[in-house]
Amino acid sequence: MFQNLPDSFLQMNTIFISIMIEALPFVLIGVFIAGFIQMFISEAFIAKIMPKNRFLAVIVGSVIGVLFPSCECGIVPIVRNLIAKGVPLHAGIAFMLTAPIINPVVLFSTYVAFGSTWEVPLLRVLGSLVVAMVVGNAIAYFYKGEGLKEKFMLYETASERKEKEGAPQVLAIAGMEGMMASGSTHTMPHEKAEHHDHAHHHEQDNAKMPMKEKVWHTLQHAVDEFFSVGKFLVFGALLAAVMQTYIKTSTLVSIGHGPVLSILLMMVLAFVLSLCSEADAFIGASFRSVFSTQSIVAFLVFGPMLDIKNLMMMLATFKAKFVAFIVIGVTITVFIYALLI
Repeated sequence: MFQNLPDSFLQMNTIFISIMIEALPFVLIGVFIAGFIQMFISEAFIAKIMPKNRFLAVIVGSVIGVLFPSCECGIVPIVRNLIAKGVPLHAGIAFMLTAPIINPVVLFSTYVAFGSTWEVPLLRVLGSLVVAMVVGNAIAYFYKGEGLKEKFMLYETASERKEKEGAPQVLAIAGMEGMMASGSTHTMPHEKAEHHDHAHHHEQDNAKMPMKEKVWHTLQHAVDEFFSVGKFLVFGALLAAVMQTYIKTSTLVSIGHGPVLSILLMMVLAFVLSLCSEADAFIGASFRSVFSTQSIVAFLVFGPMLDIKNLMMMLATFKAKFVAFIVIGVTITVFIYALLI
């Protein structure tokens, strides 16, 4: 049956499966961390550790990623839950931009890929911190409005929603679905108050919950998160496979002459290839004979922040206007950074 299929289709299928196999373990890590945050990290704890000063909050968000062994495939659900729990938007995005790059696993893989030398790994880490600081502070001081979609401001598992059937609706996911079905998307003031009261009550319930029940709900949250982001991962991986199959790398490489074009080209390649940050250093190292260190650093910084699959997940989680703000900020900052090093 498969003998009649064109070779290009079989190649696309192979690339798609390889992207999925590469990404799924990290998505699973990400959704379990998100579930843990939902059940074990309280809003009071976050308020205690997060600086009130916006600039300091961005710094904390930028550096705390060293503790999370997650790539960009699983970072979006983690950030979604952190922001829903009360982490400032600017700090959450700073964390999202650096965590896939500065964690020890990625740092070590980059060190090995570039012949056990520290130049490229350190430039990569420095670049991620520069981008996170610029974009995070731009959000803190210039972006107005909410970034997270309203239906994610309070996350509930399917079992929790079932328990509340017959009770007055609040603006959790179930409530939002009901409003969308009726054609209304506006939140009235008293509904916002109910939402806040429910969130506070939900925190108290989590604190009183036995450990066994907390673990069970963590698993439920992880499953819900997985199916929430999984469909966008599949779509993103399929789109990346199509582009890799029908847009030849050799064609793109032939265009990249001069520092400006070569940096832009490697950023485009990073977006199209959609590699996990644990593996992209080995691909980047293979271009050393063709491109400059500037271009390769741009590839290694830009890819974990913006690629096809995580863009799909961001669009599912954040408002389109906010995603556009991030994309523009990251693209400009990475380009200027690579040009200056």
